[in-house]
Amino acid sequence: MSSLTTEKTDWLLDSDPALRWQVQRDLLGDPADVWEATRDRIATEGFGARILSRQDPDGQWAGGAYFPSRERDLTGLGIIERDEDAQPWIATTWALKDLRDLGLNATALRGTAQKLAASSRWEYDDLPYWGGEVDVCINAFTLANGAWLGADVSALAAWFPEHRLDDGGWNCEAEEGNSERSSFHSTLNAVVGMREYERLTGDTSLRATRNAGEEYLLERALMRRLSTGDLVGPWVSEFIAPSRWQYSALAALDHFRAAALLEGAAPDPRLAEAVDLVRVARQPDGKWRQGEVPGGAVWVEIDAPQGEPSKWLTLIGTRVLDWWDAAQH
Repeated sequence: MSSLTTEKTDWLLDSDPALRWQVQRDLLGDPADVWEATRDRIATEGFGARILSRQDPDGQWAGGAYFPSRERDLTGLGIIERDEDAQPWIATTWALKDLRDLGLNATALRGTAQKLAASSRWEYDDLPYWGGEVDVCINAFTLANGAWLGADVSALAAWFPEHRLDDGGWNCEAEEGNSERSSFHSTLNAVVGMREYERLTGDTSLRATRNAGEEYLLERALMRRLSTGDLVGPWVSEFIAPSRWQYSALAALDHFRAAALLEGAAPDPRLAEAVDLVRVARQPDGKWRQGEVPGGAVWVEIDAPQGEPSKWLTLIGTRVLDWWDAAQH
């Protein structure tokens, strides 16, 4: 049973089905038939239904793989434009990632994997969609999305061990020759993608590679430079939902929780400092506040504005602390 009070539980349950089913499963321990019935509603109402309704006939969103098509008129589609100079979050890769993170059943996208194989090409070198490209974060999203939709992404899976850097992780700048040092952001995205690939396919061939990437983060307590022990950046404690590609201690801890559950393992003691950081960020009312979410076009706003109580962060923060605290007894 979760540490949430009845009032906080009611607040969380009064939400979109994409959040509610996770509250039921992860915080309340409801039977599978209860939360599965809630999850089934994602396809027909709320956030998930809205994103689904914007899918193009060729299987894409906004006419592009990672970026919206510049050749297509997207007016009148209900896009929420928050900052036209920022990264847009409405093209195919982001729509699929959002829907997968929300918990949509892949059957609602039946045929999409085949359509994308036929019609979608990366903006980078016009490469075929399910083969990925050179950016580790994009490849991680594609690996997980492909496993979810039943695409053959086995060749893409082999990319990750081949491109791990000498210090243990990954960096999106490495393939362009701009860095030989791993990035917290890129490494977290890589291990999350590999975790989801394993969970969805049952293929454990990437586990050793994923565990090695996780070790890169664990050696740094999820938040510190190995060389100096200094905090790696202010973004470590900037919790936002949805986190998309951005690293935070909370996003990392949510991955380690999911990975431990997948492997049947106990929490690593080196997570303790990051757990303390998350615990300190919890407000007296038991909620977490939304951080500075990046601008850019979206199909739907799934969480609260900056500074407001965040249902998504409260869900994630609570399940992380519940998992950690349960293991300490």
